[in-house]
Amino acid sequence: MIALIQRVKQASVCVNAEIVGQIEHGLLILLGVEQGDDRQKAERLCDKVLGYRVFSDQDDKMNLNVRQVNGQLLVVSQFTLAADTKKGTRPSFTKGATPAEANYLYNYFVELCQKQLTTKSGIFAANMQVSLVNDGPVTFWLQV
Repeated sequence: MIALIQRVKQASVCVNAEIVGQIEHGLLILLGVEQGDDRQKAERLCDKVLGYRVFSDQDDKMNLNVRQVNGQLLVVSQFTLAADTKKGTRPSFTKGATPAEANYLYNYFVELCQKQLTTKSGIFAANMQVSLVNDGPVTFWLQV
């Protein structure tokens, strides 16, 4: 399971020109699900994302996590994170989970996050437009 996290001042996701999820200060999480991922991996990734220290403390050091700064989460499914780009000029998606598996684990991950923090989400498999103001910019690739 892969989470590309971005520290944001604000972020939103639209489907058919309608905002379906929007947050202020927090993390935008682009979530990719690979073959072999399961609930345990989703739980570990959720713990890692929520505990990852990417926000500045009073000394301007990245020592605080999203919970400590009362941040919010916006989770957006992104199957392209599971792409194999090692060969050629066209990505292969053979490492990605099936749509049914990915949808299940995406929703499970969102539910885990919602139990701990204000969490908004996109719509699985929809054509989405994501807008954000990346704070820093600060972006990290987390994988379990």
